[in-house]
Amino acid sequence: MCIRDRHGEGRAGTPVTGGLRGRPDGVLPGPARGGARLSLIDTLRAAAPWQALRRRSDPSPDAARIAVRVRREDFRVTRFKQRSETTTVFAVDASGSSALHRLAEAKGAVELLLADCYVRRDSVSLIAFRGRSAQVLLPPTRSLVRARRSLAGLAGGGGTPLATAIDATLALAESTRRHGRTPVAVLLTDGCANVALDGTGGRERAGLDALQSARLLRASGIRTLVLDTSPHPQAQARRLAEEMGAVYLPLPYADAAQMSRVVRAAAMDRAAS
Repeated sequence: MCIRDRHGEGRAGTPVTGGLRGRPDGVLPGPARGGARLSLIDTLRAAAPWQALRRRSDPSPDAARIAVRVRREDFRVTRFKQRSETTTVFAVDASGSSALHRLAEAKGAVELLLADCYVRRDSVSLIAFRGRSAQVLLPPTRSLVRARRSLAGLAGGGGTPLATAIDATLALAESTRRHGRTPVAVLLTDGCANVALDGTGGRERAGLDALQSARLLRASGIRTLVLDTSPHPQAQARRLAEEMGAVYLPLPYADAAQMSRVVRAAAMDRAAS
């Protein structure tokens, strides 16, 4: 999640330097082209050590009238640094293995995190998985109303295509990154996969596919949080988190403040990496 400062710049996204917006972050040599801002003070500082030499080497009759001799190599332009927007991708397990009351708790957790995102003006996206597929219910948006409406209409039941869900999360997160935003993935599941990538049933094959997809997500470098939605912490969910290099948090023991801190820390860790 993105923490905003009083200027409106996000602190949790990936730092982007050298642009024309954001906070000043030093200077660069070169002329003020393409809207770049000339740093007058730094330009004069660069020229100052050469004034005596330049006066002696200037034979023109008007040389004495020139107070400061500034040449092209003295030009300095201001470099700016800003943070890219953070997009939190929520992937919610709506399968039958997540009983209805657990799905309700998962929805409640997402509601709290959505509100936190909204306060910080982050974008959010919502993926639901059940049966044999994972569906993007909500593309990246800043609309809290749309996010809540999509979440409220989420029904439960069916198999758990966990590998498909992880692949869909990775695809959406990478698309987000290509658009200049910093993705953070939040996966809410009990980790009990029973539908393989090819749509066939069977826990063993589905579990192996899920772990392989988890490793691909880890290799992408996308920061991830796994919220274990089972009534008691599950070894499958913890193993899944380990394979994807994610922060693991059992939902039964997580309150709103803790979840918010963990997701925010994931975004900030991503910015620092």
